[in-house]
Amino acid sequence: MSSRTIWKCYYGNRNAFHLLRQAWFCWASVMCMLFMLAKAENSYISSCACSETTGTITCLSLDWKEMPRDLPQWVRNLTVTGNNIATLITGAFAANETSFQLLSTLSLYDNNIERIAASAFGGLPNLKALDLSYNPLLYISIEAFNGLYELRNLCLNSSLSSSGVRVSNALSSSGLRKLKRLELSGNQMESVASIPFETLSLDVLILTNNSIQTVERDVVSKWMNRKTMHVYLESNPFTCDCSYIESLYTWLKNSSQCLDAGRLKCTEPESKKGTPLLSLKMEDLACGNPDLETVSYVFLGIVLALIGVIFLMVLYLNREGIKRWLNNIREACRDQMEVYHYRYEQDSDPRLANVAIA
Repeated sequence: MSSRTIWKCYYGNRNAFHLLRQAWFCWASVMCMLFMLAKAENSYISSCACSETTGTITCLSLDWKEMPRDLPQWVRNLTVTGNNIATLITGAFAANETSFQLLSTLSLYDNNIERIAASAFGGLPNLKALDLSYNPLLYISIEAFNGLYELRNLCLNSSLSSSGVRVSNALSSSGLRKLKRLELSGNQMESVASIPFETLSLDVLILTNNSIQTVERDVVSKWMNRKTMHVYLESNPFTCDCSYIESLYTWLKNSSQCLDAGRLKCTEPESKKGTPLLSLKMEDLACGNPDLETVSYVFLGIVLALIGVIFLMVLYLNREGIKRWLNNIREACRDQMEVYHYRYEQDSDPRLANVAIA
């Protein structure tokens, strides 16, 4: 081989080597940029405990101010707790209109959430369990739970001390017709009348540790109509007198829907404090209707007055006959008295007595 040919081959290979090295550097730069971009986009999730095998992501006490929008599509169970997420904005779990089809369990307890905007849970079409417990909720949009058509369990324990009316409106959403379990424990609730039982098909209702003194008669009727629904009422300060407790007491005695009925106790009046409701008897409740008793006495007085008037009218209309009857009685009595007087005079004559002896 000539020297020219060798030199040409050397320089040709050298140029190819330089081209290959430049291509490698370009590829490495692109990959590095993509890696850095992915790391920046997943800066939230990178701090969490993740398991793609079980589809679980757990994020604890990371001082987040908003929900992450870079959730992987494989997530099925998401737990975010111990943060400072003041507001769940509309589409808080959706990025670029992406929906998380596999997410079925979402736990957001203790995140200092105060406001939930309309459609905050949009993009979670298959969510079945939602836990918002231990958040100081001040506002819940009427449309907050829009899109949760498959939701079965909703936990709002210790969250509704000042937003009970608003949450009742939110629960009226037609999207919650599959809701089966509702937890409202520890919310200082005094009444359950605002819960829209007509639009919910609940199987389990937990109302423990509230401030419920009684359950309204119409609410008890709705519970009785839902034979399969179970209710928990333990740790409520029940007032055990007839005006408060009669309908609830009757329901507890005749139904097995309240699974903790044996643990319900009276708080008022003082004489019944600590007494189990089921150990009471109807007479212990002093169940008398004072209004009904008043009406009864008035009615009895009216009846007696009518009888008296009728009696007086009969006397007046028959006054002549009554007068003759009284005269006849008087004459009969006079004749009888004269007979007694005559016999007395005879019995008292001493001459007649001596004749009788002789």
